[in-house]
Amino acid sequence: MAYQTFQQEYLQIPVVTRTYTTACVLTTAAVQLELITPFQLYFNPELILKHYQIWRLVTNFLFFGPVGFNFLFNMIFLYRYCRMLEEGSFRGRTADFVFMFLFGGLLMTIFGMFVSLVFLGQAFTIMLVYVWSRRNPNVRMNFFGLLNFQAPFLPWVLMGFSLLLGNSIIVDLLGIAVGHVYFFLEDVFPNQPGGSRWLRTPSFLKMLFDTPEEDPNYNPLPEERPGGFPWGEGQRLGG
Repeated sequence: MAYQTFQQEYLQIPVVTRTYTTACVLTTAAVQLELITPFQLYFNPELILKHYQIWRLVTNFLFFGPVGFNFLFNMIFLYRYCRMLEEGSFRGRTADFVFMFLFGGLLMTIFGMFVSLVFLGQAFTIMLVYVWSRRNPNVRMNFFGLLNFQAPFLPWVLMGFSLLLGNSIIVDLLGIAVGHVYFFLEDVFPNQPGGSRWLRTPSFLKMLFDTPEEDPNYNPLPEERPGGFPWGEGQRLGG
């Protein structure tokens, strides 16, 4: 019974969020069990270009370090904000969401070559948080019960938290930068006088991922409710 309940809950998670978070957990488990090592996963342009280790373009986004506080913190944020985006502003637009993943991943890979980052998963999480926060500007957040602020400040609060933990803020800045590029090109520039839409989801992605019908029994997680954890709770102003 417990297994069936878990299976049902697991299959309720939208496909992109389910696939990405599962891949991250399985990759970390494989490292913990010493089936693979981080040296086989990290981003290395020389190994990719000269030795054709193409998988590194993907695996460097899947490993968040050994199981511990940092891993759990990143997984919770990745799951929550990825799911809220997919069930919110990307509801019924799976192909567009996948295209955002590809665009963000490509941009981070290019930037990562210049800042010598070997794992980009945390930056990718910050990108998702940034896009969600800019699309939900009126949501009030509460961070660890200490800080109250509106959603657009969340990526910067997370960067400050990383700084307090002694981590490099380059990763957070990269995620914020890529998130802002996507948000500007997708949400801001097309609505400016003389602006146009530069980001267009390829038709083959739409054929692969978008379906004309939705499950009427599907119960989405409201995008504007990022609560459930004391470091990410929020409510919409006036709600």
